[in-house]
Amino acid sequence: MNFNEKLISLRKSKGLSQEELGAELNVSRQTISKWESCQSYPDFQRLVLLSDFFGLTLDELVKDIDVQEVREKNLNSERLNSIYSDVENAKKIIKWGIIIGGSIAVILLMVVIVLIFRFVY
Repeated sequence: MNFNEKLISLRKSKGLSQEELGAELNVSRQTISKWESCQSYPDFQRLVLLSDFFGLTLDELVKDIDVQEVREKNLNSERLNSIYSDVENAKKIIKWGIIIGGSIAVILLMVVIVLIFRFVY
């Protein structure tokens, strides 16, 4: 039995929804869903919490997991999170650049207008 199948079985045997299990582990329902659909795997801390919660050893919980697949998915997840973080940082920099640039443009325009009125009148 794969980890995701084992997790689904364990969760259902306790009569828990994904949301309820997520609340027990301080993660979202979406995180539980990703674990159960093999889109991602829990980190070590969450594995320990899961094993304690279900009364299993870590070996019993993770036995039959393809370790290379876990490594690849976690690496891809880390890369994706890094990309999202970089994009968010770029958005903030652009936003502040526009605000500062716009402010400077307004100030320069005001100075030009004042100088024009000073020389004309």
